[in-house]
Amino acid sequence: MRERQEIRTQPFIPGYLRLSPVEFEKRIKAAFALLSPCRLCPRKCEKDRMKGERGICQAGALPEVSSFNLHHGEEPGISGWRGSGAIFFAHCNLRCVFCQNYPISQLGHGNETDSAKLAEMMLELQADGGHNINFVTPTHLVPWIIEAVFLAREKGLKIPLVYNTGGYDSLEELKLLDGIVDIYMPDMKYNDNNVAKKFSNAPDYVEKNRAAIKEMHRQVGDLVSDDAGVALQGLLIRHLVLPEGLAGTEGVMKFIAQEVSSKTALSLMSQYFPAHRAHQFPELGRRINQGEYALAEQAMEKEGLEEGWKQGM
Repeated sequence: MRERQEIRTQPFIPGYLRLSPVEFEKRIKAAFALLSPCRLCPRKCEKDRMKGERGICQAGALPEVSSFNLHHGEEPGISGWRGSGAIFFAHCNLRCVFCQNYPISQLGHGNETDSAKLAEMMLELQADGGHNINFVTPTHLVPWIIEAVFLAREKGLKIPLVYNTGGYDSLEELKLLDGIVDIYMPDMKYNDNNVAKKFSNAPDYVEKNRAAIKEMHRQVGDLVSDDAGVALQGLLIRHLVLPEGLAGTEGVMKFIAQEVSSKTALSLMSQYFPAHRAHQFPELGRRINQGEYALAEQAMEKEGLEEGWKQGM
């Protein structure tokens, strides 16, 4: 598997620096309008979040941040050598029983903040040397993110933005991010809605995820890196190999190759371990083995997908 994407030789200008103030204001207004009642994600739970009501994601009228720091544990093209400027948001619109970040995503460990403070976090991470700003689990907080980016760019933000998502995103929400997000880094968790329903309470995950992936690729294309191998723009898909073939890797790879791009950058992850409530499900109660990861590699090779990174076993 190659670890090289297309190289950009011209100076890179993040999309959000090219968006007009008028268009930014329009996007901010449209995004916040989706909160009362909430229609941000595919669940469309219609809770009035601006009045403090909470839906399945458990997010309310203000964003909550668990931590922000230079993160060196992402893919090499995202972390580079200085680290990715990661902002870890509390809560999530998926209810994955095996979530490895469950204290943040499921238990909601975090502190309330606002758009102005988010903007300051971005600027601090840039000043510390981050290659990018990495919004971790951002789906339920898109309005504040757009507003914060607008505020931060006025104060000198100039590095790429990474939208690091579980992949359960609506087209309406993603279109508000068109020209703002530079790098989309979604999960493709499942190839079977019955599995998605059982383990993430998302019975329409496959259709919504695939539509989202197509929209992300339409916006940013295949992954482009600088001459040091650090990503600047494009799509990077993560796929976590699950025990017993539950992730449906073969179907996921076929979809990517045939309906997105054969040059799509992929991160084939072997890091699964039983976390959160996974031990309540016998099929999830162990790590994957070498044979299961090898089958996932073969599925990629069969579809001619060669760009990206493998974790190995």
